[in-house]
Amino acid sequence: MTDEIIRTLTVDGLRYRYRVLPQPAPRTEPVVVLGGALQGIHGWPQMDEHLGPHTSVITLDLPGMGGADPLPPGTGDGLLSAAVTGVMDDLGAERVNLFGFSYGTSVAFACARRDPGRIARLVLGGVPSHISEAQRDGWALAVGRLDAGDAEGLAALTAEALMCLDPERPVHRRELALRYVRRSFAHALSHSPHAERSLRRSLEHRPDFSGGLTGVPALVFAGEHDTVTSPHHQRAFAATIEGSRFLTIGESDHWVVLERPDDVADLVARFVTDRPLESAPALLPLAALPSPRRGVADRHAVPRAGG
Repeated sequence: MTDEIIRTLTVDGLRYRYRVLPQPAPRTEPVVVLGGALQGIHGWPQMDEHLGPHTSVITLDLPGMGGADPLPPGTGDGLLSAAVTGVMDDLGAERVNLFGFSYGTSVAFACARRDPGRIARLVLGGVPSHISEAQRDGWALAVGRLDAGDAEGLAALTAEALMCLDPERPVHRRELALRYVRRSFAHALSHSPHAERSLRRSLEHRPDFSGGLTGVPALVFAGEHDTVTSPHHQRAFAATIEGSRFLTIGESDHWVVLERPDDVADLVARFVTDRPLESAPALLPLAALPSPRRGVADRHAVPRAGG
């Protein structure tokens, strides 16, 4: 496999960096991966494995993440989307495939709305398009643990708030994912100089998913038991994107990228290489969801046995 390249850029005086795993003979445009607030430049090995054979894979430490400079208070998604554009310019890429997950979906969506001509395809997963005030109140309690100096308490509360713990709703590798998320948050808060500020921002963030989008082929997917924003609400968001597809991935919640990493990466690889999604394992209609607007297909990705 080709050696990775890491480059440092600036936007509005803030340093950030990106990593590219080059593909000398790509089948599609490069894929830029935008993850959650604490998912940075080295957090996507499954994307390297599934996308690397087809195209170059780009991961980022945007301002406020990983080893990048911290974000000033009150910074909006506009600066972060400008940072993504800076990566595209530095790569010399006219167009890219853009994948956003969770916190990264608002940045990816802002990029696509800002300059749709540069986005070949858009994939958004775990879109927090509908957050209730009750949820925000609960997250505020978690953030309050920071003020008390209780990083372990914050990590536990945050992990539980972002996962489905209902034993009646099966989630693949739930306990493993829960332990991993707790450890990741606790480790970041103990070792990253601005992880606390990043986590505060992600929990207090009020992303704008309004306005719709045209001219960009798009796929939106959700975990079957996502308790941050339900598949119903995420499908309603997908319906605002002209001609989009919507899928759910079975036995998973908001942390579907941990619980079903290979299924997610395979789905993204199929979409960006224009392969039929219907040939992915066991895709079935989700009849329980309300009918989508015209142009939005709704499928349900049932997990593979032993996957």
